[in-house]
This record gives sequence, C-alpha cells and structure tokens, in this order.
Amino acid sequence: MRSRFTRIAFAVAAVGLFVPLAPGAQVKTSIKKKEEAVASVEKHKAEIVALSDLIWGFAEVALEEVRSAKALADFAEAEGFTVERGVAGLPTAFVASYGRGRPVIGVLGEYDALPGLSQKPRSAKEALEPGAPGHGCGHNLLGAAALGAALAVKDLMAAGKLEGTVRFYGTPAEERVGGKVYMVREGLFKDLDVCLNWHPGDKTEVAVNSSQAIVEFIAEFSGRTAHAAADPWNGRSAVAALEMFTAGLNRMREFVKPTVRMHYSIVKGGDVPNVVPAYARLWGWLRDSKGSGAEQLLARARRIAEGAALMTDTEATITVQGGDWETLVNLAGAKIVHANLERLGPVPFTPEEQAFAKEIQRATGVEPEGLDGRVRPWAAPKPDPDGGSTDVGDVSWVVPMLGLNVTTAPLDAPWHAWPVVACSGMSIGHKGLVYAAKAMAATMVDLYEDPKAVQAIRAEFEEKTKGVVYRPFIPDGPPPLPKR
Repeated sequence: MRSRFTRIAFAVAAVGLFVPLAPGAQVKTSIKKKEEAVASVEKHKAEIVALSDLIWGFAEVALEEVRSAKALADFAEAEGFTVERGVAGLPTAFVASYGRGRPVIGVLGEYDALPGLSQKPRSAKEALEPGAPGHGCGHNLLGAAALGAALAVKDLMAAGKLEGTVRFYGTPAEERVGGKVYMVREGLFKDLDVCLNWHPGDKTEVAVNSSQAIVEFIAEFSGRTAHAAADPWNGRSAVAALEMFTAGLNRMREFVKPTVRMHYSIVKGGDVPNVVPAYARLWGWLRDSKGSGAEQLLARARRIAEGAALMTDTEATITVQGGDWETLVNLAGAKIVHANLERLGPVPFTPEEQAFAKEIQRATGVEPEGLDGRVRPWAAPKPDPDGGSTDVGDVSWVVPMLGLNVTTAPLDAPWHAWPVVACSGMSIGHKGLVYAAKAMAATMVDLYEDPKAVQAIRAEFEEKTKGVVYRPFIPDGPPPLPKR
C-alpha cells in the first residue's frame, strides 16, 4: 500500500514541489525526501522502541538518569553523531550533533521519571516495584522518538540529500529542576535556527498553546526554641510564622487572576509538640500565564513572609530555587508541523489497543472512549494556557520552538499517574513514539529544504521577542545535583 506521502507526491507532481500548508502558507520541499525520512524512522523502529523500553525499565528520576542518558548518548554515538556529555554542569545532559553548516536544527529529548509511579504495562493498577519511580509523563517515549527523528535526518545528510546540521539535546530533570534552563544559561541553544519538541498526550495536535510560567521557592522561618509548657514566652515559634505565611498565601487566592496557580508543601514543621520550634520550611510553586505575572506573585509572597515574621517576632527568608518561562509559540512553524500531521493521518491503533485503553478508562472513572488517534484540526491559540509548566519555555525565548503532541494514552485518563506508565511501556506508547518521530523528521526536511520557511519562522520569533530581556529563574551557581 502506498503511504499518504506518496499519494500526495503524485497529486502535486503536475505543479512542482509546492505542498500546501494549513491554513494557507506554503513550503517548497521534496516529497521524496520526506518519504525517505519517514522510511528511515520505520527502518530504525525496532531500535528506538527498544531504547524507549529500556529507559521505561530504568525509570530514573530527575538528575539521576545516569543509565537512561548513557543509553541515548551511546546509541547516538554508535549511529555516527558526535556526542558531548555532561554539559552545563549536568552529568546526565548531553548534545549529539551531525553535519555542518546551516541551517542548524535542534530537537529536544527528555528521559526523567516521576517518583512513586511504578506500574506494570497492564490495564489495572499494579506496581512493578512498589514505591519505585515510573514514567508517568511518558518521557521514555519522548527522548527515544526525538532521537529517532534526528537519526532519520542524519541518514539523509549522510547520503548527501540534505545539507546543514542536526542536533539532539539530551535534557534531564524536566519534572523537577529544569535542566534545559541551565543549558540555556550555558548558551547551548544560541546558534540554532529552529528547535523542535514533542510531548506524549491523549490527543494528536500541533502545539499552538503556551504553558504557564512558574517560580519555585523555599520559604524559611527562624525563631527561638523554648519549653512549650514551662516557659513558652521565651520562645518564638517558626511554625507560627509559617502558619501566618500560608494563611496569607491562601487569603491572596481571592485577589489574583484566574490564570494563577499556587501550591506548597510544608517540609519542616517542628519535631515534637512540647518544644517551641525554632525552624520551619515551606516549598512553594507560583504559576501564571506570563513570567511577569509569576514575578509579581513572588514579590507579594516576599511581603507576606515579612509580615508573618513581624507578627511572630521571627526572621523570614525567601530563596528562589528555579522556575520556567512560559512557552513562546511560533505560528509560522506550527503551520508546517500541522501540515505534516495531516499528511501522516491518524495514529493507527488496533482494536486490542482500544480495548486496553477502555479498561484503563473504566478503572479510573472516565468515559470509556478509548484512544483518540485522529489529528485535531487547526485551532487558534487560547488567550491563556491550560495548567502546566515546562523548561521548554525557556528554550523558546532564545530560539524559535515548534511543538506537537501525539496520542500515547487514553483520552482523559489521569496524567502523572499509573495509566501513562502502563501505556508508555507497551504498544500504545510505541505507536505514538514512532508517529512523533516521523512527524518531526518530515518537518525537519521542510526546514532544511526551504530557507524561506526558516526565515518566516525567525521573523516571527524576532518580532515577538523584541524588547524582551530573558532572565532565567534559576539562582547563580551550579545545578542542585543530588548528593552522592
């Protein structure tokens, strides 16, 4: 059977190599080269699926992805990429490059898991190893597919059919620290013309909506200890100050925009009831649709902490740990991605995979509709993003970013949860990762083949970033590596 790309090639043969983009743009590109890129992904399918399954089994959390990063970097090196490991002070970050000259196109890979989500590839909740991590966001699929796309482009370059440089970025700790932010600070993306990323999801669509900006902070209160019954007047309770602080944050919820999200965890709140606690600590996240909004929230949180300290005669310290900017969407590039999704058509899930998905949906209390593998139609960006933040946002402010989501889990099933782990370790996830690799590889062919498309993407980027000074939310100094 002829593929969709081949059928389109016959349809446009009479009018040259102009392929329509939705809605209304054009890219001049070779359908044959796209066919070859897609065929390369298919050729390497077993290898990239095996790589994904290996990382799924490792299930290493942020900054501890030692085996996962090594597996990806070793594979890239064996396929002819030049690999630089341990970049930006992150032992599990690396950059794999092939080719030379311009354009320089990057693609982002992630591979960190989430704590406590171990799950067998089954449609009922059952831990593989109780209490162990699991890939509840599908990052095992994400990294393997991105490298598969880069490998397809590399194959065309090696055959002399594309010119330029392709670069795969192994980016750790997206879920916890934001490894990409440290890589941005190191200048590792500054010479890219365009960058691509994808994410597993429950829908297949081009990413035209932004993400939330986030600031992560630690609030600490210091007081004075005393016997809680014999001489409490000699004490100054740090926990009382922390309680005042959380009361202030929660009272503030009524007076913030609907786009704001605030969450916290009390990580130190005293040791025993009969001792006035001299120290208390809170870990908090503040989100808004724009980085400027997140900064304003942080300023208000600082004032609340100062007030809590005044009321309790204690001392307060707010320390910024990190954070992400919102994602800057590039619509010129999004149209190219969307056109390639439409050409590929729906993700081809089997009846057995649909039945598996419906069992998960019943188990999690959502409508058993199965997997939605169809390509969602082009839609205008929302004024404000849905919840969620990513360090992809920081990269998008230094290089134009093109994104897509591909179905790898049942519609409306909970994310960061066991259903995603289950699907990421079996054929449903495998189908999505291969599809994503093909879509990104075809898009990269467009970018290498048509300089005007790259110019349009860059022009939009330059216009949207005009007058913006990017400053990362991370503190000075090295990344917060785990202690060994």
